[in-house]
Amino acid sequence: QVQLVESGGGLVQPGGSLGLSCAASGFTFSMYRMSWYRQAPGQERELVAAITSDGSTNYADSVKGRFTISRDNAKNTVHLQMNSLKPDDTAVYNCNARWLVRSYWGQGTQVTVSS
Repeated sequence: QVQLVESGGGLVQPGGSLGLSCAASGFTFSMYRMSWYRQAPGQERELVAAITSDGSTNYADSVKGRFTISRDNAKNTVHLQMNSLKPDDTAVYNCNARWLVRSYWGQGTQVTVSS
């Protein structure tokens, strides 16, 4: 069955870094657009970063220059490197895989940026 398993969340101080990983299985990973979304309490889910099957990337304006998304098709993983973290980055981060009408979600990982 399809699985997306996120890891790497946690508590970090402002200005610090975290790396999130999403391990995928059960579908042809290389064909899918992979994205990271986040949702903070009381707010709508927002797209953080995405990477297409051919490696093109896009980012939310709020994270440009600080976050980097990458993928490893050999290992069926997508990674989000987050640097210069701010308290506003605190949220549950979810991995998403999308191809045509198919869309899969991971369970999410909490990222808390606080001193």
